[in-house]
Amino acid sequence: MVDTPEKIGRMVKATFKGTGGKRVLLIAHIDTVYLKGMGAKQPFRIDGDRAYGLGISDDKQGVAMVVHVAAMLKAMNFNDYGTLTVLVNSDEEISSPGSRAELTQAGREHDAVLSFEGARTNSDKVSLATSSIAAVELKVEGRASHAGAAPERGVNALYELSHQIMQMRDLSQEAIGLKLNWTVSQAGHNRNVTPAHATALADVRVLRVADYDGIEAAVRERAKKQLLPTAKVTVNFERRRPPLEATAASRKLAAHAQTIYAELGRQLEEDDQPEGGGTDAAFAALKTKAPVIERFGLQGYGGHTADNEYILLGTIEARLYLAARVIMDLSRGQGL
Repeated sequence: MVDTPEKIGRMVKATFKGTGGKRVLLIAHIDTVYLKGMGAKQPFRIDGDRAYGLGISDDKQGVAMVVHVAAMLKAMNFNDYGTLTVLVNSDEEISSPGSRAELTQAGREHDAVLSFEGARTNSDKVSLATSSIAAVELKVEGRASHAGAAPERGVNALYELSHQIMQMRDLSQEAIGLKLNWTVSQAGHNRNVTPAHATALADVRVLRVADYDGIEAAVRERAKKQLLPTAKVTVNFERRRPPLEATAASRKLAAHAQTIYAELGRQLEEDDQPEGGGTDAAFAALKTKAPVIERFGLQGYGGHTADNEYILLGTIEARLYLAARVIMDLSRGQGL
C-alpha cells in the first residue's frame, strides 16, 4: 500500500502439539504507533489499579495474555488440543501488509480463532464484528502553464480533481453501512501556475466484505466521466482491512464464553456491532467458517495516545481464566 515501508518486522509463530484433534489459533501484535523516544513522555508506571505505558493496551497486554495463557496450560499439563498456535505479527498498525496472507491461511487451518486486542474500560466484552478500513487515492495529471498569460495552454488538474470529487460525493449507502467520504486534497504550488498535478484521498467503510467489490467498481466507473478529456485520472483503491462479520459460529462460542465468565460472578458482554478501527481478526475470518472472536485481551484505555494509555490490573485474573477455559473447552469440542 502507499504507506508500506520497504522493510517490515518479522512475525513470531509458536506451535504446540497436543493429544486431541481441535486446532486453536491465538493472535496478537507487537507493533505500536509511537515514534522512537516517546517512551520518555509516559514511562511504565503503576497507579492504583492502572498500569500505564505506551502500547500497553494496544497491544502489549495482548501479547502478554497469549504468553501467560500458553504458560498456564503448560503448567497444568493440559494438552487436550490437537494444535495450539500462537501468531504475533509486527505490522498490524499499518494494516498488516506483510502478515495478512499468513493470518488468513492460519484462520482457515484452525477450528477457532481468539484475538487479543483489549476491551474498553467501560465494557467488559468480546467483539464479534469490527470495522473495515479502505481508501481511495485519486491522482490527476494535467499540464502546467502560466495562469495569467496562457491559461488555455494548460490542463488544470485542480479542475479535473474537483469534478471527480463532486461526482463521487453521493456514493455512500447508509442503509447498508457503506460510507465514502473525501477527506484530503492537494493541488498546485504557485498562484500563477495552472496546476499539472492534483491528488485526493477518501475514507471508505463497509460492514460486509462483499460490498468492497461494488464500491470499488462504482468509483472506477465514475472516474471515467472526465471534465477535461486530456487529463489523466488514476484511481488506486486500497482494501486496507476487511470488516469482521458476526456469524452463527462466533455467536455460539461467545455464548459459551459468557457461561464461563459467569462462574466468576462476572457478566461478559457480546458485542456484534462494528466499532472503531479494524482488526487482524478480520483477516483470520476471511476464508473460514470457524468462530473468530476479538477482544479477549484486558480492559484498558488510551490506545494511540501519548500520555494516557493504561490497562486495568483488576481484569488480569478474570481474563486469563476466561481465555484458558475457552481454549480448554474448545479442545474438547465445547462451544463449537
